[in-house]
Amino acid sequence: MLKFSHLKKSLGGLQVPQLFVKIPRERIGVLIGPNGKVKREIEKNLNVMLEIDSETGDITINLNEDPTDPSQLFKARDVALAIGRGFSPQRAFRLLRNEDMMLTVIDLREIFGRSKSDIKRVKGRIIGKEGKTRKIIEECTEAYISVYGHTVSIIGGIEESEIAREAITLLYKEKVEVIQNSNHIIHSSTLNFILPSVIKLRSFV
Repeated sequence: MLKFSHLKKSLGGLQVPQLFVKIPRERIGVLIGPNGKVKREIEKNLNVMLEIDSETGDITINLNEDPTDPSQLFKARDVALAIGRGFSPQRAFRLLRNEDMMLTVIDLREIFGRSKSDIKRVKGRIIGKEGKTRKIIEECTEAYISVYGHTVSIIGGIEESEIAREAITLLYKEKVEVIQNSNHIIHSSTLNFILPSVIKLRSFV
């Protein structure tokens, strides 16, 4: 389940913002990390505290008592969500270390409803044989992509994320094929890029 909400708690008479996030229970162990290493790194770098319920997947993110930057709360949320959507901590920490990075989550259920067969088919197209399609998109865009459960998620800068999302959209609309070792142009409404490995448009009409 992909879910988050804003909360507030009382701290010395002050209302301090906090965020609630829910991630799949099977990803909680990854978020905590060996001996709590991943959790500690998030807390240390972002000046937050994570309260994790391993039974439900509920996570409450609190700012420390003397926060220097309240926006760190949202960065912590995005790192937790990224790990929850299948990214390794190392890849999710790109959000932590680079202010230009953003997390984009595409919920395939909003496009295909709850048809498990349609979602499985689309995920297969995006991943490709032995993960080659996903790897090519990552190499072309310099964004990270995770296909997990009913979502496809992207970590990258604004420009990189837009291109990766466009490629993914074309894939699930069944209008592209991925080829390697060639030089073609990927046509975008805003950008034209010549790429060493490309997404080649193909008509399915």
